[in-house]
Amino acid sequence: MNRLLVCCAASLFALSLAIAPLARAQGMASADSMGSMKSETPKTETPKSTTHKAHAAAKKAAPKIDINSASKEDLQTLPGVGEATAEKIIDGRPYKTKAELLSKKIVTRSVYSKIRAKVIAKQGEAAGSK
Repeated sequence: MNRLLVCCAASLFALSLAIAPLARAQGMASADSMGSMKSETPKTETPKSTTHKAHAAAKKAAPKIDINSASKEDLQTLPGVGEATAEKIIDGRPYKTKAELLSKKIVTRSVYSKIRAKVIAKQGEAAGSK
C-alpha cells in the first residue's frame, strides 16, 4: 500500500514538472494576445532586474579598504571589527595578502568571511610604512 502511494505521489510530481513549462508558455502566449496583460508583464519583471543591477553596481562601486593603510576608524566600519581588532590589524602591518589576517590570528574565521570581499592588501608605500 505504501509503495502504491509513493508511486502515485512520484508520478503526480513528475507530471507537474512536465506540465509546468507548457502552462507557463501557454500563459505567456495568451498574455501576448491580450493588450492589457502585455503591458503589465514588463512591469513585474523590470524591478527585479533593475534591483539586481543596482545591487551589483553598488557592490562594484564600493571601494575596498586597504588593510595596510586604512585608519582605525575605517577598519571599524567593517562588520565584526571593533576597536581592539582594528588595533590588532594596524599592529600586524604590513600584510602581503589579506589572508594573513587569518594566518597571523588577527581575526577569527567568521569575521574574515564577513570582511574578505571588502578588504585588500595593497603593496608598495603603504606596505612599507607603519
